[in-house]
Amino acid sequence: MNPLKKLASETVWYGMSSIGVRFLNYLLTPLLTYLMHDASGVRDYGDYSLVYVWIALANIVFTYGLETGYFRFSNKEGIKKNKLYNTSLSSLVVSSTLLFLTIFLFKDSINGFLGLQGPALYITWCGIIIGLDAVNTIPFAKLRQESRPKKYAFIKIGGVFINIIGVVTFMVFIPKWNAAPDALPIVQWLGAQNAVGLLILSNVIQNVVVTLLLWKEWRQWKLEFDKKLWLDIMRYSSPMIIIGLAGMVNEVMDRQLLSSYLPLSEEDSKRIVGIYSANYKLAIFITLFIQAFRMAAEPFFFNQAKDKNAPKVYADVMKWFVITMCFAFLFTILFIDVWKYLIGSSYRSGLPIVSILLLSNIFLGIYYNLSVWYKITDKMRMGIYITLAGMLVTLVGNIVFIPHYGMFAAAYTTLACYGLMMVLAYVVGQKHFPVPYNVKKLAALITTSLLFYGVHSLLTFWTSKDWWSVLVGGFLFLLFTRFILFIEKEYLKKVPFVKRIYRKSQ
Repeated sequence: MNPLKKLASETVWYGMSSIGVRFLNYLLTPLLTYLMHDASGVRDYGDYSLVYVWIALANIVFTYGLETGYFRFSNKEGIKKNKLYNTSLSSLVVSSTLLFLTIFLFKDSINGFLGLQGPALYITWCGIIIGLDAVNTIPFAKLRQESRPKKYAFIKIGGVFINIIGVVTFMVFIPKWNAAPDALPIVQWLGAQNAVGLLILSNVIQNVVVTLLLWKEWRQWKLEFDKKLWLDIMRYSSPMIIIGLAGMVNEVMDRQLLSSYLPLSEEDSKRIVGIYSANYKLAIFITLFIQAFRMAAEPFFFNQAKDKNAPKVYADVMKWFVITMCFAFLFTILFIDVWKYLIGSSYRSGLPIVSILLLSNIFLGIYYNLSVWYKITDKMRMGIYITLAGMLVTLVGNIVFIPHYGMFAAAYTTLACYGLMMVLAYVVGQKHFPVPYNVKKLAALITTSLLFYGVHSLLTFWTSKDWWSVLVGGFLFLLFTRFILFIEKEYLKKVPFVKRIYRKSQ
C-alpha cells in the first residue's frame, strides 16, 4: 500500500478513536460547566483542572519514555518482539507499583500541596489512575505497532463511555437519590463526596474497565526481564523523561502558574483557572487531529525511516497536515459563536483567548511533525534542548506576565513557546536530517487562514448577532475550501474519489 494511503487509513481509525474519546470527553465540558455554574462550581472546575495537570506530569514519570522506546526497538533487527514486550511491561508494572505506594504513603502531604477541598483519599484514587494509565501504555503500544487500530479504537472509546456514564450518574443522579429518606449507604457515601472527588472516582472506574478490555494483551505478558535489552531501551528512552516532562510543563503548567501568580485570592485564582481551562477545550478540533495524527504517525515514521524516499514522504505528510490544521483552525474560530454554547455562560469571558490557543496548537502540531528527525536518528538529546528552551519560555513568560495580564499572558506565552520549539526543530533538524519542506507554501497557508479570520473579525465587529457571525463564517469557510481545491487541484485529481468528481464536473 502507498505509504501516505496507509498513514491516512490508520489515521482515520486512530482519528475515530481519538476524536471519539476527545469528543465524548468533551461532552462532559458543557455538562460540567452548566452544572458547575456558580462561583464555587467554577472554583471546583479549576481544582479539577489542576488535579489533571499533575496527573499528566506524573504520567510522564510513571512511563519514563518506554512507549517510544518500544516502537524504536520493535523495528530493530535481532530483537525478539515477545521479549521486548515482556521486558517493557514488566518494567512498568514494577515501577508503577512502587510509585503508587509512594503516592499512597505521602497522600496527606500531596493533598495539602494541591489545596484540594476534599480528603486525601482522592490522592490515592489519582494514584490508581496514574498507575493503570502507565501499565496499559505498552499493551496499547502493542496494538499500534501491530497496526490494530480497530481494537485500539474500541477500547479507548469504550473506556470513555464508562467515564461519561459514571460522571452523569455521580453528578446528576446521586444528589437526587441521596435526597431520598431511604437512600442506600453507598449512595449516602457518594453524596458526601465533592464534585472533584466524584469526577476522579469516575476516571478510576474507567481505567479499571480499560485494563479488563486489554485482558488478551495482558495474557500474552510474562514476567520476564532482559537486563541488557532494558538498558538499551532506557539509554534510548531516558531522554524522553526530560522531553516529556518539559513538554507537559509547556502544555499544562500554565493552569498551575495561573493559580499561583494571579494577584487574587485563592478562590478567585482557581475560578480564573476554571474559565481558562474550559476555553482551552474549544480548541478541540485541532487537538483532536493532532492526537489522531500522533497515534498513527509515530510508528509510521519509524517504519518509513529506512526508505530512500522517506524525506519526500515526510514533506508530503507535513503539507497535508498543515492544510488540515488550517481547516480545523477556521472551522473553530469562524463559528466560535456556535461553539461558545458548549461551555456555560459563566465561563465565556475567556473566549478572546481561543484564537491565540488555536494558533499555538497549530505550531505544536507542526513541531510534532518536525520532531521525527531526532527520534529516527537517535539524537534524543537535541529534543531535550529544544523542549527545555520551550519550558524556559513557559516558566519565565507566565511568571513575569501573569500578574499583569492574567489568562492572556498564559495564552500568548503558550504561543511563544510552541512557536520557538517549531522554529528550533526545523532549523536544527535540517542540519541533521534534511527534509524538503515547502516552507513558503506552509507559511502562506497559515497566513491565509489568519487573514480569513481577520476578515471575519472585521465583518462581524459592528454587530453581536450570532446569526450574522455564522453566516459570514460559513461563506469564508467555503471560500477557503475553494482556495485549497484550486491550489491542490493537480494532486487531488490523482486521488480516485476526487478524480471521479472532477470528471463529472467537466
